[in-house]
Amino acid sequence: MSQFNSSLSAFKKAKKYLVGGVNSPARSFNNLLTPPLFIKSAKGSHLFDIDGNKYLDFCFSWGSAILGHADKDVVAATIKALKNGSSFGASIEGEAELARLITSTIPSIELIRFTNSGTEATASAIRLARFHTKKELVLKFDGAYHGALDYNDRFISLPYNDQSAVEKAFQEFKGKIAAIIVEPVCGNMGVVLPQNNFLKFLREISQKNKTLLIFDEVITGYRNSLGGAQGHYKIKPDLTTLGKIIGGGLPVGAFGGRQEIMSQVAPLGELYQAGTFSGNPVTVLAGIATLQKLKRPNFYKSLIVKADRFVSELSYIAQKYGWRVNSWGTIFTLFAANGKIFDFQSAKKSNIKKFAKLHKHLIENGVYLSPSQLEANFISSSHTEKELKMTLQKIEEFLAQKNVHVI
Repeated sequence: MSQFNSSLSAFKKAKKYLVGGVNSPARSFNNLLTPPLFIKSAKGSHLFDIDGNKYLDFCFSWGSAILGHADKDVVAATIKALKNGSSFGASIEGEAELARLITSTIPSIELIRFTNSGTEATASAIRLARFHTKKELVLKFDGAYHGALDYNDRFISLPYNDQSAVEKAFQEFKGKIAAIIVEPVCGNMGVVLPQNNFLKFLREISQKNKTLLIFDEVITGYRNSLGGAQGHYKIKPDLTTLGKIIGGGLPVGAFGGRQEIMSQVAPLGELYQAGTFSGNPVTVLAGIATLQKLKRPNFYKSLIVKADRFVSELSYIAQKYGWRVNSWGTIFTLFAANGKIFDFQSAKKSNIKKFAKLHKHLIENGVYLSPSQLEANFISSSHTEKELKMTLQKIEEFLAQKNVHVI
């Protein structure tokens, strides 16, 4: 492991002071075959670790850096903000401008409140749904991660894409379900897409039962288009949570929705929600710079064309060797599995050990996939066709080995 000596040493030191040596479990590289990487810097499509290794990145801070790392316009906006002070605990003009950019591109969001993370955003949206409906139960789906919440007996967890299970839950808990919270395209069990008009079904059954529908678009928001997954599937949720991309790579979250619902949040209403760093000036200016670039003509068109070509070729390679690719535009997961992946249970059938071998092979060849089988990978505008072709070659080089076939 001489290639990773410094990272290994840093990890040993970190374990003396940090829980498990990390501040997020996936960074610990559990179930993988290399020590966790300690990153020194990033630029464009690449990461650079403290051992001097260079990696083509497909994690991009879990999808946040759609423009690539250290985009010059985002960096300039961040520096400008920092020169004026990093936090005031007071309002700035930029907050309204970022809110305007979001509400003008996601019609279901009429009013918005910024937070510091996706966890804060989803927790606040759930609190608001309970307050608005005067009900307690929240329906979620197995394998979905909506932040570090306490999933207690006030939550009902069901298989994703299972309409009959949802119908039974509404019958069993009639009049008690405040909200359905769902990733419209799942990313935290690997990429799993809605099937058989599942999102339309959730919209209809929630309206029928006076239950709010919350779309968790922390991952999918602004990933493939300005309108997010709800724009793509033409479903209008009651509340939406956002994060990642809207902060330009800095910590951020947001929840928003219909005016009549959001108006119940203080100071307009009685539901108190606050945060010292919410609407932080550095994050806000970075977010504005990012969304302005995303609104440029043909930004998404060229990005999607590039992503579609890559995923199509990756799917062909995967199928040839008994693996499987699930994708949605610029988001994809390469599963060490040969059956359909349509919910958490089917995703868990993936061969974790074979994925670990793939991840090690790619790391040693300068390619960084998200460090978990059950996570998403991302394509950014900074990826070049040459880099993507090289990645395909390295993946096929590994899969062509007989001992890693899934079938």
